[in-house]
Amino acid sequence: MSSSAIKLFPLGFPWETEDPFLFCVHHLDHYPEGNSEMGPKASLSGRALGNDFEVREGWRMYHGTTIPGFPSHPHRGFETITIVTKGYCDHSDSLGASARFGNGDVQWMTAGSGVQHSEMFPLLDQDGPNTLELFQIWLNLPASRKLVAPHFKMLWKEDIPRIKGKGWEMNLISGSFSGENAPAPPPDSWARDPENGVVIALVTLEPGGSFIIPPSGKGAHRRIFVLEGDNLNAEDQELPSGFGAQFPSEEISIKNGAGNARFLWLEGKPISEPVAKYGPFVMNTSQQIEQAMEQYQLTRFGGWPWPHPDHVHPREKGRFASYPDGKLEEK
Repeated sequence: MSSSAIKLFPLGFPWETEDPFLFCVHHLDHYPEGNSEMGPKASLSGRALGNDFEVREGWRMYHGTTIPGFPSHPHRGFETITIVTKGYCDHSDSLGASARFGNGDVQWMTAGSGVQHSEMFPLLDQDGPNTLELFQIWLNLPASRKLVAPHFKMLWKEDIPRIKGKGWEMNLISGSFSGENAPAPPPDSWARDPENGVVIALVTLEPGGSFIIPPSGKGAHRRIFVLEGDNLNAEDQELPSGFGAQFPSEEISIKNGAGNARFLWLEGKPISEPVAKYGPFVMNTSQQIEQAMEQYQLTRFGGWPWPHPDHVHPREKGRFASYPDGKLEEK
């Protein structure tokens, strides 16, 4: 295969994806020790609190004013897949569900007909740094499922396949690889049907390691996003850190030189339907976007049952998920 069939693109904010994915964001924040409120034990002066996306001293507050993160906000018409590799995320939503997850856990939420949720990053360690790394992927829903009931599911790190080969290791979040299957996605997800070939995986290569991405299903879109490593190449095409690569459907051999390397792999059959987007709403037409905005203004998608828009759980709370039906999982 000619390396010219591989198309490179720089990683911005957010990362550019292809149908059925809408986009991906990568957050890496080197937060300091936490204070008594689980915010940073550091001055917040000079930050644009409520909209702090500038990296200062290695971290951002995002839309948080006391605790970093994203206070209550709505979604409709798609799914969010939140992969937290370092640190913790506190989830609360308008269905009454809540969770604390991190250090390898994944939350998969189907927004469907509409949900409010908050995603806050509590700084639990008061004596040392609180590094946070997470990826959030937006996966579209087909028109027939855009208004399904909201649903969220935890993929705990203990249940996510960790596959090892010669010089490589993979965390398989969605799809199948080398005889291993990822945990089942939520029931209405585009990824639920194996025919759609949705793959979400984090791959790490050791120095000198190589990894083969098998041929994709007919019509599938696939890309990798290089997070670390400046000595990767695919079919003699250099893959520098900070770039993504769009691959054709053939088998792709990725080789690493000196140093470790890491990339995110996204693949899936396109939904191939019109996409209309406005902020947190993703539908098929502009009229549906207007309807979503009107319904949110009227109903608040069930309201907000928590005392604060930036709700967090007690510092001593461990990893857990509490579901709308009363089910509780603790790790």
